[in-house]
Amino acid sequence: MSTNTRFQLMVMMFLEFLIWGSWYVTMGTYLGTNLQATGVQIGLAYQTVSIGAIIAPFFIGLIADRFFPAQRILGVLHLLGAVVLYLLGQQTTFTNFYPLILIYMLLYMPTLALVNAVAFKQMSDTATEFPPIRVLGTIGWIVVGNVIAYLALEKSQSLDKTFLMGAGTSAILGVYSFFLPNTPPPRSKEEKISVRDILGLEALGMLKNPSYLIFFIGSILVCIPLSFYYNFANPFLNEAGMVGAAGKMSWGQISEIGFMLVLPVALVRYGIKKILLVGMLAWMLRYICFAYGDAGANYWMLIFGIILHGVCYDFFFVTGQIYTEQQAGVRFKSSAQGMITLATYGIGMFIGSYISGYVVDMYNVNGAHNWTSIWMVPAGLALVILLGFAFFFKQPAKSE
Repeated sequence: MSTNTRFQLMVMMFLEFLIWGSWYVTMGTYLGTNLQATGVQIGLAYQTVSIGAIIAPFFIGLIADRFFPAQRILGVLHLLGAVVLYLLGQQTTFTNFYPLILIYMLLYMPTLALVNAVAFKQMSDTATEFPPIRVLGTIGWIVVGNVIAYLALEKSQSLDKTFLMGAGTSAILGVYSFFLPNTPPPRSKEEKISVRDILGLEALGMLKNPSYLIFFIGSILVCIPLSFYYNFANPFLNEAGMVGAAGKMSWGQISEIGFMLVLPVALVRYGIKKILLVGMLAWMLRYICFAYGDAGANYWMLIFGIILHGVCYDFFFVTGQIYTEQQAGVRFKSSAQGMITLATYGIGMFIGSYISGYVVDMYNVNGAHNWTSIWMVPAGLALVILLGFAFFFKQPAKSE
């Protein structure tokens, strides 16, 4: 890969995740303060991510993989997305906001697969070439979080500007995409494709393996308490008095980069099962820290809960992707990754988004949230899942 191509792909990844991070972290705070949305409504807004994750494989399989170059579709989707993001920042009621955020996620979620397709097409060795490029996406998320914190947008009625920031960046990436390396569709128009191909259901045979079945079920279940963090951490931290919460939440992505470097060594030394259990344990500890943390003497608990993100994400989700690849074998690698993504970001977080919103409303009395009780709910769920996983999941062999 040439230096110029590598630079192009790095910029693409940086902008792709800067767009998402510009509004996603603070959307719950925006809805609660600017639109006076309930917890259930905030959960429904975040649930659109799961809907987009479920629909995206159909879009990629039926259109992007067969008819048009990936970089052109990427450009069109981001240009359309820029318009929708701009409109989102103009809404004054949740009733008008919801259909727009749903449309936007249907546009945005397929782009996550498209940027990977564009990148992989240019690589001869994905194992060594992709990580340094993909990490620019994490850096983009970190940068925009700190920009939001620097401008103090969370502490004013200016949170609508986060959508304008995302709209501007989306327009830039939309135009930029047309100048990316050509990535023609991998399938012909005449090639038949089934629902099983699109959703990765041909990999369902992997569930005959008892160990993988337990992992698969555990992956869905762990995404239920996970949704509490993604949907309500920013509103909670702002209510707790944390200054520049969005910027400090980006420390979780910095932690993610650090633990990604530790992960290969940890897997060799301790094995898949122990690493997965540590990842689950980290989710439980994070919620306990949030339950009892505050802006006073226990401020360190809030910071520690944020920094745990690296363990939470890498030691469960990345490890799960590695485990899935090991179990799938050569024939079903892509299908298996599609199946586990559908299970986690699709089914698991879809359920979790609704439950988290319901719990937040349940512990909201006259506008005052009992955050200790709220965070102990996902902590309890994570503990039950952890114990069940520890009991039933058996350390697999690669050849299993």
